Amino acid sequence: MRSLELPVVTFPSPAELARRLPRLLAGIVVLSSGIALLLQARLGVDAYDVLHQGLAKLTGLSFGTVVVLVGLVVLVFWIPVGQRFGLGTIVNTLTVGPLVDLALRVVPAPGPLVWRWPMLLGGILLAALGTGLYIGAGLGPGPRDGLMTGLAAKGHPLWAVRMALELSALTGGWLLGGDVGVGTVLFALSIGPLTHWFLARLHLGVGVPDRDPVASGAV
Repeated sequence: MRSLELPVVTFPSPAELARRLPRLLAGIVVLSSGIALLLQARLGVDAYDVLHQGLAKLTGLSFGTVVVLVGLVVLVFWIPVGQRFGLGTIVNTLTVGPLVDLALRVVPAPGPLVWRWPMLLGGILLAALGTGLYIGAGLGPGPRDGLMTGLAAKGHPLWAVRMALELSALTGGWLLGGDVGVGTVLFALSIGPLTHWFLARLHLGVGVPDRDPVASGAV
């Protein structure tokens, strides 16, 4: 699988912003809906959400509030690695958590296992599609993806950075009581290829339409 190059438009013109912002916002909504489905399926969530769940149980805060607070903390670590943020970074950090909390009020509570599996698979698919849309807008990655790409840019292998960060989040979240299960494994195995597939088709590029967009951070 080829890597994809995902340039970030830090200061878009009004025309570029009008072209990119709808995709960014659609991606954030789709991503948040996918996370809510994964949570309600209760078959295991991705590594970072295991951490978010564990912290929510520890603090009594809502899941979405924890997502925002952890995102803000992660942004602090962008400073020493020299990672640049964009409008998409701010929107992701401040809106995904509240939107997940809102979606959890709409997504039905888990029922029999026969219904929870479609929720799990649908959640993974929506998470990949949402990531492809919001990163594909080219307005900046979310705090967790940005930390990963910033560390990788220092000369560390991307796969090793991703593995180290997600294993750390998974271990900490599991110790705090986060939801680890078959969905955690399935998400880990499928989210990279699925996100790559969506990004290759949804990235807007930077005015070179015939160039294949390549992943820096999310895949």
